[in-house]
Amino acid sequence: MKKILYLVMLLGMPFMVFSQDDLLDAIDKTDSTALVDAAFKGLKIVNFESTKLVNEKEFYFIVSHRFGSIKNGLDDFFGLDFANTRLHFIYGFSDGFNLSIARSSFNKTYDVSGKYRFVQQNEKFPVTVVGYSQIAFNTLLDEPVLQQEVTMGDRVSFTQQVLISRKLSEDISVQIMPTYFYEGYVDYAPQDNSQLALGLGGRVKLSQRLSLNLDYGWHLNRADGSPFVNPLSIGVDIETGGHVFQLHFTNAQPTFESGFLGNAVGDWGDGNIYFGFNLSRVFNF
Repeated sequence: MKKILYLVMLLGMPFMVFSQDDLLDAIDKTDSTALVDAAFKGLKIVNFESTKLVNEKEFYFIVSHRFGSIKNGLDDFFGLDFANTRLHFIYGFSDGFNLSIARSSFNKTYDVSGKYRFVQQNEKFPVTVVGYSQIAFNTLLDEPVLQQEVTMGDRVSFTQQVLISRKLSEDISVQIMPTYFYEGYVDYAPQDNSQLALGLGGRVKLSQRLSLNLDYGWHLNRADGSPFVNPLSIGVDIETGGHVFQLHFTNAQPTFESGFLGNAVGDWGDGNIYFGFNLSRVFNF
């Protein structure tokens, strides 16, 4: 297990190494540094980041809503009474390096992340490889509730991922995401702060403007008896001029990496799942 951890960290630690008039024009077209068509339509598959990057001098504003569980039906208006919102700002410093900041309602969390391309799929190389690094700050932790002193270390979590995608055909793309994440404070005491996961995702193109997406996070060292579960999400991407809509259902309400990987509590089997959507808008500078 330690060898896997060291390999993931070695591949991803260079956080700062690499650096449309209409969004529809960018979908399924070659980025300025790409040698094949884009493997994914959106910057995210569902929960997990995809290997798509923002182009140089583009600025994205993304609003993500993840509502409460639909299990209680009309009593909670199918979860709409308990929305978790994330405001996300991304800028492309180059075609191969993006930097972003975001704020989520879940635990009143702020995060900063970098996304950077190592290699693009082409005729000689079979996959696209992208690194993703994120540090998040939980500002909700309260000393009276925890009955202990809260330090900065308790509030911090960070995530390191290697995103590896392959476009198998014009209609099908797949991705694998080896992941290391660390939570300064864990809600289930037996759980190690340092955690490993393996993400799996894919996309099936249904039409020029519509795709079906799915991703799953397999937690590799979850503590026995943990109340948390592996995140499983399914959604659709819909393109309209200047906007990308992502509609999805998932068993994880948090929308940032250490949140949905470490704190998913929903159960697809009993209908305890969450509806959500992402809305993107791009500006050019």
